[in-house]
This record gives sequence, structure tokens and C-alpha cells, in this order.
Amino acid sequence: MIEIRWHGRGGQGAVTSVETLALAAIGEGQYAQGFPSFGPERRGAPVAAFNRIDDKKIRVRSGIYNPDVVIVLDASLMVLVNVAEGLNPEGTLIVNTAKSPEEVKTETGFKGTVATVDASKIAREEMGVPITNTTMIGAAIKATGLVKIESVKEPLKKRFGKIAQKNINAMERAYKELKIAK
Repeated sequence: MIEIRWHGRGGQGAVTSVETLALAAIGEGQYAQGFPSFGPERRGAPVAAFNRIDDKKIRVRSGIYNPDVVIVLDASLMVLVNVAEGLNPEGTLIVNTAKSPEEVKTETGFKGTVATVDASKIAREEMGVPITNTTMIGAAIKATGLVKIESVKEPLKKRFGKIAQKNINAMERAYKELKIAK
């Protein structure tokens, strides 16, 4: 089983990301969970959301404390939250930043795999807004191989309707532009 923690800010679409990734995994015949962590969140406040994906039925219903993958939708959170806390030392940290994976490794001290992509820039250019959730799904797929990029397109079409193609373009571009350091 792979466990994922998403870090974002209220309004950036972390909950949409976990739902979309879970639907894509289920569409491929896997088992998946996607759930938020609710508290006094408001637009702009730090939020977390979570995924579990497995090829066997998932029976655990607790929170995720030691994820295999951490995805950061907004790099400014890295000064407020220890995004690598509990992250499996051999896991993967994926960050929306213009910095290189090596720079993020140095800043966080995380020794596992680090992947970076400037998802904010991609989202602005492809969608006209800096909402990075679907963009970071592309990065997550490239870094983890958990699902095929094609499997995400149908959930995005259902969720976003006539603006789905812009989201798909952003997702595909992040997939291609992701930089990874092991």
C-alpha cells in the first residue's frame, strides 16, 4: 500500500486532488481512499489531504502519519510546516517550486527522492490561474507511477466539464517538466 500526504492552502484544491487520484486508481482496478483533514480551515490556511492506494482491499481507516509520498502544492508552506515530518526516509517529496530538487534536498534535509516542478507557472500559463492541484497530479504520476496519466483524464472531465482540457494540459505539462533527484 502507498500512502500519500498532500499539503496545500485552503482553496488550492488539495481535496480535489486526492479525490481525482483515488478515482483514477479505482478506474484502473486498484483500491483507493482519498480524504481531507478538517480543522478550522479557511481560504489560504494550511490544509492536508491524504490518499491510500493498493492492489488489495484497504481495511485501515486511520490517519496517515508515515506517508510514502508527500506532495506540496505551495512551497511557502515549507517555512510553516515540516512537510517531510514522518515521511518514509526512502519515500518521495514532490514540491511545486522553481527550485531544483537538489536545492529542496538541501533546504529540507530529506535524503530520499525529491522532485520539483514550477506548477504555479504552468497553471498560470495553461489555465490562467495559479491553482496547482491538477498540475501537481501530473507531477505525482510521473514521480510515483501509481496510475497512468490517461486514467486521470476521465475524472477531470467529469469534475471540470468544459474547462477540463486546460487542467489536462497543465497536468500533462507538469508530467513532462518534472525534475527528479534520487
